[in-house]
Amino acid sequence: MESPQKTSYQPAAIEEKWQQTWLELGLDKTPQDTNKPKFYALSMFPYPSGSLHMGHVRNYTITDVIARLKRMQGYRVLHPMGWDAFGLPAENAAIDRGVPPAKWTYQNIAQMRQQLQRLGLSLDWETELATCSPDYYKWTQWIFLQFLQAGLAYQREAAVNWDPIDQTVLANEQVDNEGRSWRSGAIVERKLLRQWFFKITDYAEELLNDLDKLTGWPERVKLMQANWIGKSTGAYLEFPIVGLDEKIGVYTTRPDTVYGVSYVVLAPEHPLTQVVTTSDQKAAVEAFIKEVSNQSELERTAEDKPKRGIPTGGQVINPFTGEEVPIWIADYVLYEYGTGAVMGVPAHDVRDFKFAKEQNLAIKVVIVPEIGAEETLKSAYTETGILVNSGDFNGMNSVDAKKAIIEFAENQNFGKLRIQYRLRDWLISRQRYWGAPIPVIHCPECGIVPVADKDLPVQLPEDIELSGRGGSPLAQLESWVNVPCPTCGTPAKRETDTMDTFIDSSWYFLRYSDAKNEEKIFDSGKVNDWMPVDQYVGGIEHAILHLLYSRFFTKVLRDRGLFNFDEPFQKLLTQGMVQGLTYMNPNKGGKDKWIPSNLVDANNPIDPQTGEPLQRLYATMSKSKGNGVAPEDVINKYGIDTARMFILFKAPPEKDLEWDEADVEGQFRFLNRVWRLVTDYAASPKQLTTDNGQLTKAEKDLRRFIHIAIQAITEDVVDEYQFNTAISELMKLSNALTDADCHNSPIYAEGMQTLVIMLAPFAPHIGDELWQLLGNKNSVHTQTWPSFDPAALIADEITLVIQIMGKTRGAIQVPSQSDKAELEKYARESEAGQRYLEGKEIKKVIVVPGKLVNFVLG
Repeated sequence: MESPQKTSYQPAAIEEKWQQTWLELGLDKTPQDTNKPKFYALSMFPYPSGSLHMGHVRNYTITDVIARLKRMQGYRVLHPMGWDAFGLPAENAAIDRGVPPAKWTYQNIAQMRQQLQRLGLSLDWETELATCSPDYYKWTQWIFLQFLQAGLAYQREAAVNWDPIDQTVLANEQVDNEGRSWRSGAIVERKLLRQWFFKITDYAEELLNDLDKLTGWPERVKLMQANWIGKSTGAYLEFPIVGLDEKIGVYTTRPDTVYGVSYVVLAPEHPLTQVVTTSDQKAAVEAFIKEVSNQSELERTAEDKPKRGIPTGGQVINPFTGEEVPIWIADYVLYEYGTGAVMGVPAHDVRDFKFAKEQNLAIKVVIVPEIGAEETLKSAYTETGILVNSGDFNGMNSVDAKKAIIEFAENQNFGKLRIQYRLRDWLISRQRYWGAPIPVIHCPECGIVPVADKDLPVQLPEDIELSGRGGSPLAQLESWVNVPCPTCGTPAKRETDTMDTFIDSSWYFLRYSDAKNEEKIFDSGKVNDWMPVDQYVGGIEHAILHLLYSRFFTKVLRDRGLFNFDEPFQKLLTQGMVQGLTYMNPNKGGKDKWIPSNLVDANNPIDPQTGEPLQRLYATMSKSKGNGVAPEDVINKYGIDTARMFILFKAPPEKDLEWDEADVEGQFRFLNRVWRLVTDYAASPKQLTTDNGQLTKAEKDLRRFIHIAIQAITEDVVDEYQFNTAISELMKLSNALTDADCHNSPIYAEGMQTLVIMLAPFAPHIGDELWQLLGNKNSVHTQTWPSFDPAALIADEITLVIQIMGKTRGAIQVPSQSDKAELEKYARESEAGQRYLEGKEIKKVIVVPGKLVNFVLG
């Protein structure tokens, strides 16, 4: 490496230079030796939309600092990158542009890879993967077959959101609050289709219990997962249908209220609905079912929507009372949840109370807060209490009554204890093209036949017409669909559903450990070595589904004998959002209320169309709000290192970050100060001297400052990742070096080296340039992170405050090891002591070691 000339700080020149040097040196490659402890640093991989935004930059910068720090702390680091590349957005973009999804996706990947590489991230690009690549989804399909062999993949009919225009299934998130398709605008229908599911419910208990193992996860994320799994303990009770041999089963967490049941509600889709409906109600019930079928699941269960229902004419017997109660159907009960039926207890459930009031149904109080309490209600009483109107259970408290009523139901054979989960099995079928094909063949003789491992991947055909309409594009390509059965040779058909893209992202972190293995999904030794991920960084929006599915996959593949760990991610950091200055017109609605920042005069924020005053606020950057900042604009103006420093300094990683150009400018000025400090030092002639090995006071003070900085920054970055406070300490060290007047001392040289080494993970390009400027040959990123000397932290002298009657009258420097008697002597003999104590009676002396001496006068 050539010795650089002293110049002004020019980010663009040094950033390009050092990125090329790092590439040539192979600094970011994953070490193969296993002598050092491992550290796996991973950012959630991006969807290749084609352009990076500031949220990406923040995510990857945080993980990059962690990876660089760990290398300097003696770890071998795996820091990979890939692309979550399948999915509907690419398919729709390809349809709109008339290009194949693969072409569109790979163009975007190339563009974003270039953008990421410009950020100078220490990524091992040799481990790069893309979920849409056949050499990746081959193993996604292989995993599906593992689930199938384990009995964890199955097909059944399920009610789905169906777009009658586009002829495709929609996820709940693709249906707006008016029940319309997000794409076609059609009113969405509920339709029964055969769909593939994964049995995640088989792992519900382990997924819940193992949250306790995740000590490195934010508590709110663990709580969100626990609530999503939704374990509850209650009773399964059966209500005989009057006049029939059938029974309606319900699940309830409040068996203590069973004597207050005044009706039972079936889901409109429930098979028993047709059975219990009387002839005089048939037409009304069928009309109601048809109406409800046009509602999405979200619309039916929304808290703010009125609950609608209709009587079937049928009745059931409450097995506890022998009373007959009516059977209703209602839109808020879904067949897929629980048993598809609920018991209505209006007196003790808010929703039931409202429904009963609207429908004029009986409301029977069976729990009161205390004995003798009033039994008339203005609203549902949902707390614990004492049972009344409940037969043999009268007078019991409701907690004990739950157990007693379940035992009674078990003894009478009309109920039992049941543990239930809110979690449903995972519907993985998608009727679209751009996803991993499900690798099975349907044979009229053999049934479902898995594709043999040797025939994987089942590749997506390229000669496909995409219109976004008419159901699965794969189903329309007969040359691809029609195949002989691999088992018996009978004409058969391929499965035409593709897999939910959450499947692709539920195992990618495993593949990075052995990304180029063509023979198997990964080598077990390598995955056991690198996993679990030591630090995972990503957005809070993935707190439930992605993280839960990844945990599920890990447990299933562990049980298939592929590795020996239980959880995929040891520590989780959910970084905050990047927010931009945003302008809103409160008099407008919808997207029109957001006024793009580039159309607004910041000094006079008014709507350019209406002249109305605008509200200023910070909101998450997005195209729709017009408040985004393009990363390339910032980099072109200030450089990558400044952008990194701002992102790291502005807010702790887990907090939202408000983008402010003035603060970006502040970090740019700081890097310029460091640049001048080091270049001036490097350019000046030096004769390193010490006084016979004895440090001067100035040297001791500077050395103490250096080692205080090492201690503080190390504490900030090792576990808590408080990068903002670490950068503050770097600023203090820089100021101390600027103010120090011992430039010819080896201590000053130590301070310069320490400042540059500790700056390097945060601002890697300027770090390496300054390291070379100081006369070093190797990259700063190969240096060992400094450790502090506890002895250096001890001050030789301290400032002793002298107080008279609690008022400060002076301060002196005294030896730091002085005892109380010596401190009092120094204080008495000081100029302030002599002036204020002369001729006075000292009643009491208070000595606070290391701080002050206070004289109390008589």
